[in-house]
Amino acid sequence: MSGFFGVVSEQPCISDLFYGTDYHSHLGTKRAGMATFDNGQAHQNIHNIQNSHFRPKFAKDLDEMKGNVGIGVISDTEAQPVMVNSHLGRWAICTVSKINNIEELEQECLQQHQQFTDLSRGKTNPTELVALLISQGKDFVDGIENVYRKVKGSCSMLILTPDGVIAARDRYGRTPIVIGRRGNDYALASESHSYVNMGYETCRFVGPGEVLKVTTEGGIKVLRQAEEKLQICSFLWIYYGYPCTEYEGINAEEVRYNLGRIMGQRDDITPDFVSPIPDSGIGMALGYSNGRQIPYKRGLLKYTPTWSRSFMPVSQADRFLVARMKLIPSRAMLAGKEVVFCDDSIVRGTQLRDNVKMLYDYGAKKVHVRISCPPLVHGCAFLNFSESKTDRELITRRVIEELEGGQVRNLEAYHDSSTKEYAKMVEVIRQHVGVDTLKFNTVEDVCQAIGLPKERVCLHCFDASSYGD
Repeated sequence: MSGFFGVVSEQPCISDLFYGTDYHSHLGTKRAGMATFDNGQAHQNIHNIQNSHFRPKFAKDLDEMKGNVGIGVISDTEAQPVMVNSHLGRWAICTVSKINNIEELEQECLQQHQQFTDLSRGKTNPTELVALLISQGKDFVDGIENVYRKVKGSCSMLILTPDGVIAARDRYGRTPIVIGRRGNDYALASESHSYVNMGYETCRFVGPGEVLKVTTEGGIKVLRQAEEKLQICSFLWIYYGYPCTEYEGINAEEVRYNLGRIMGQRDDITPDFVSPIPDSGIGMALGYSNGRQIPYKRGLLKYTPTWSRSFMPVSQADRFLVARMKLIPSRAMLAGKEVVFCDDSIVRGTQLRDNVKMLYDYGAKKVHVRISCPPLVHGCAFLNFSESKTDRELITRRVIEELEGGQVRNLEAYHDSSTKEYAKMVEVIRQHVGVDTLKFNTVEDVCQAIGLPKERVCLHCFDASSYGD
């Protein structure tokens, strides 16, 4: 995953740009960058953030970056923003994207005598590829339409020009863009919480496929109307979004609370208390406590000063290390107790199995696990935040293959929580992670908790029901 932030201001914007970009640090792991224009002069800085946080890496760049307009990005993949000088003028671009047909588009650009310059990782920079596709258009809107037509996957972007910022949301709206306003100043962001401490208030959620240009003189100008179809990723609410952010006007923490409440109201166990597996399990556990009418207590604590979210380190070994080291059990809370733990999802199952063993080792009498989303049966086809979670890595796929005699088939039966196949899959996963009971919410629960109809939410990882490339 990645997250971006842009500023259009009547005053120097670098402070807002610095802090607004930093507020997206929960979405990226590898690279970060900022770009500004000051009277037509471009400024750009990009740093590797794999072994450090955004703020200390970029604090030394603030004095040299000037201007009233700028964009910044925390990226899980490539170095960006990319600076461009083309027939469209001088501009910069940052993206949140996953391009499934990148090799095909590379060859197409090369055949048109275009060139790629960023090969630092041995691969074409996806944001540079998007910039080349835009440069094929007669203007920015035509170029963005070219991206929408050709990219299979998803792509949202911010384009920095000398006088403003163009925002273009993925044509199915899989990733969000929201706009905040403070007088005549504007902030454009992936996450709405990123600008509230700087005095901006949300004024607009960009629609799927919509293209806007924001300037201080003209405000918000629509360059391309929004599409009717929406497929925003449900996992933004379930896990990746910061709790106080909003997508389509719907708060992430409220959705997590609803998922827990729905689960608690229909559950049939009587534990001593409910505890979250922090951080994304907190909202669900609070909702479960209310729905089940049992106490909320913290039997497992996250050590926050130095340990990041476990999806962020680059290697799988490092992810396991972070997952183990950041969570500390409370023996006094657990000893002799029957506890239900709430978590957002089960991907490979390894981390949860290790956590569960630790809970029993610290004296828990019984451990029940409740998961806010349905089983992940398909790897994400549209967003980079689950790039590493291929189908084969998912515990559900390994279990299905085992149950189906060494083949992956009959997947529809495993999507449906009313089938015997689904029940058997959940039972095998329960045995693997070693808990007393295990339950998942359903696709219908997710849509109810979010408050959007199923056809407007991307649910591909649960039941492959989403449309689009």
